[in-house]
Amino acid sequence: MTETLSALTIDSEAQTAYALFWGLYGLAFVVFYYTMTRLIRWLPVYGFRTLVKSLLLVLLVTPVESATLAGWWVPAWLYGGYESVLGDSAEAARAFFNMGLASIVMALVWMLDLVRYRFTRR
Repeated sequence: MTETLSALTIDSEAQTAYALFWGLYGLAFVVFYYTMTRLIRWLPVYGFRTLVKSLLLVLLVTPVESATLAGWWVPAWLYGGYESVLGDSAEAARAFFNMGLASIVMALVWMLDLVRYRFTRR
């Protein structure tokens, strides 16, 4: 029995659980994001408010592919934290690298939004 876990086929029950997890995770994120948006609306600077929202997106929505099962994506903060606790620093670094890439992309989007905001406020 030398087959690796990534070559295993996943039954329909596991696929249903996977889809259910992502559906519930997405719904929970939308509720959390809306709640946080309402909580930070009192901040006076538009750029800071949008920066906090961008950080929420990067921290909670960035995925990483599981090393155990090919094609299964996991939230990077969860995977990276779990692998850090278990001591697999290479897998944790891969998850945090994805978060770093997402941070760079989100920083560019945030800056473009600030430029758009400045031009529309004139």
